Amino acid sequence: MNKIKIIIADDHTLFINGLQLLLKDESWIEMIDIANDGKELLNILTKTKPDLILLDINMPALNGLDAARFIKQSYSSIKIIILSTYSDEHLVNKAKQAGVNGYLLKNSSKDELLQTIRLVMKNIASFPYLKLTEENLFDREDNFLKQFNLTKREIEILQLLKNNFTNQQIANKLFLSIYTIETHRKNIMQKLNLNSPAALIKFIIEYNL
Repeated sequence: MNKIKIIIADDHTLFINGLQLLLKDESWIEMIDIANDGKELLNILTKTKPDLILLDINMPALNGLDAARFIKQSYSSIKIIILSTYSDEHLVNKAKQAGVNGYLLKNSSKDELLQTIRLVMKNIASFPYLKLTEENLFDREDNFLKQFNLTKREIEILQLLKNNFTNQQIANKLFLSIYTIETHRKNIMQKLNLNSPAALIKFIIEYNL
């Protein structure tokens, strides 16, 4: 079977690194390039053609929806899956109107991502985003805390890291010192047995934080 050639387009390096770690062991997938904004993505497409683009919505220079519209008009055979932090219905509808083939939240699991890729490559549209109720979120967080022996503060920091906050920004938001945040991060890494920022982002993605 031919490998599915994929380009990732996202302006957050840690997220890209985490996504690469998630997909690197999938023998049927080949990562062929990375773009950090919509204009860079369009420039790459003049030189190489992927089978699929994993595309963020909120990017500088040219956002993902505008890039998707252009790509679908110019390279109609390329499949596009939006990976976004936004579950707003109007954005999902705009993505559909732009011609994208799938829409997935960034806190989805690896299995959900792989299933979406498989469906899209079979020409099946996939928009399986879900909004969890507050009750479900509470139960899920409680189970997660017990499973990994994390504190609520550590979960809070993980969720801010997922949203690309720096240590200083987290400290400012939580009214804590940067030293305290750095200590929390070290404790989190030890509890989860992780040894790099990229591995931490991979963990956050894989466990739907």
